[in-house]
Amino acid sequence: MPEFPSDRGPRLATVVGMILVTGATGTIGSEVVRQLAARGEKVRALTRDPDRAGVPAGVEAVRGDYHEPPTVEAALAGVSALFAVAVLGPGDADADRRLVELARAAGVRRVVKLSAIAVDDPAVGPAGLWHRGGEQAVRDSGLEWTILRPSSFDSNTLSWAEPIRAGEPVPDMTGSGVQGVVDPRDVSAVAVEALLSDGHAGRIYTLTGPELLTAADQAAALAAALGRPVGTVDLTPEEARDLMARSGLSDTYVEGVLGGTAYVRAGGNAVVTDDVHRVLGRAARTYAEWARDHTEAFGAAD
Repeated sequence: MPEFPSDRGPRLATVVGMILVTGATGTIGSEVVRQLAARGEKVRALTRDPDRAGVPAGVEAVRGDYHEPPTVEAALAGVSALFAVAVLGPGDADADRRLVELARAAGVRRVVKLSAIAVDDPAVGPAGLWHRGGEQAVRDSGLEWTILRPSSFDSNTLSWAEPIRAGEPVPDMTGSGVQGVVDPRDVSAVAVEALLSDGHAGRIYTLTGPELLTAADQAAALAAALGRPVGTVDLTPEEARDLMARSGLSDTYVEGVLGGTAYVRAGGNAVVTDDVHRVLGRAARTYAEWARDHTEAFGAAD
């Protein structure tokens, strides 16, 4: 097995010029923007509403919409490195490909693509298709590319905030299935290293936390952080479908999520890697650390 060039931890950054971050107000994109700005990099944040983006001082917020290619083309002017978060949902799988084509035409040299774990396993269901076209477009682009495949985010449990505040059990859609859930801050830190440093071209990093956890394990960690009980209620696929439908998600999106939760229940996402450590030179954060850092989000009962 070849040695990772980054086995010794973060390398010295190379000069990359302007960096465009798409999905700049999302879970990962906003943290990538924050970390890049903290390091004094030139950052342009692509968002549908620059006035409400809330980016750090010194970051250039620009309007862009994947359904309006000229706006994305304008945002790419003068950019040398791109953080690509283009998949919006089941009907937007070509957005990644269009973004890569525009980046190549604009003279972008380096692209880091945010994908998802297990996208190349057919058993994960239709959600795996959402990123495969984008991954292939990146590989075929001729650019310096890196692909990030994170596991389920620790922050997904923020959806539990309302029942926790109400003292109710949280919905568990994955049962006894375990996952190497990952802190979004670690995913973002890996993205930043791949954007700024040499040695990551042609790499696919599967990003996980340091341990395998069930939803009940995560609830127990939250209970310890909050100092009060957090119970779980196991949902059948039908109950999970109804819950997501009532939250306004489309039928296609719901089916994609259900395929993913079934994959986890069957043990398909029982994966832990050391890729975070290889790139960053430190251990991945635990879910318990994430929970302790985010207790305010779960608040007290009204």
